[in-house]
Amino acid sequence: MSYDAEATRRRIFDAATAEFAAHGLAGARVERIATAARANKQAIYLYFGGKDKLFGAVVRAKLEEICHSVELGPATLAESAGMIFDWYREHPELVRLLLWEALELGGGALPGEQERRLAYEQNVRDMLAYGHGDGLPEAERARDAQDWLFTVLGLIAWNFAVPQMRRLILAEPDEEAALARRRAIVVDTVRALAERRAGAR
Repeated sequence: MSYDAEATRRRIFDAATAEFAAHGLAGARVERIATAARANKQAIYLYFGGKDKLFGAVVRAKLEEICHSVELGPATLAESAGMIFDWYREHPELVRLLLWEALELGGGALPGEQERRLAYEQNVRDMLAYGHGDGLPEAERARDAQDWLFTVLGLIAWNFAVPQMRRLILAEPDEEAALARRRAIVVDTVRALAERRAGAR
């Protein structure tokens, strides 16, 4: 049987995603990743350049998945928020990865930071291309889109970052029902904010 390098990379990536989500960057072990991926440690260093770079690659790839899955135009912002909510629900590892990153790396340089910054800049350009901020002075449009992007992502991610608070505050014994409530509120909130902003211009 011939060696399938791409399959090995995928197994390493999937195993690393689970390992980093569970243990963070500092707590993750290359040995466990290699064992779960049915690969050797040398393959991890060969394909990804070490644990720090592998962590950065995992976070960046997960963010790219969500960035490419929805459109963020002003007319569809509420519906897009619902789609992003659903994506986070199906991929809870992303919030865990971002929380570990914040705890362990804080305000320091992030692995793959420049590539991630460029991806967010593309999100903002896409929002502007769809007409976000029309009616605002040109100098303010990009800033407004940046603020909207961060606000909408925050409204969504908080639901998955602190499930214990969701459980305590909502007092909803059925997790599926609780998430359905939260999704509806997020979509309604984004829609109301967008309509209010449009009416103010």
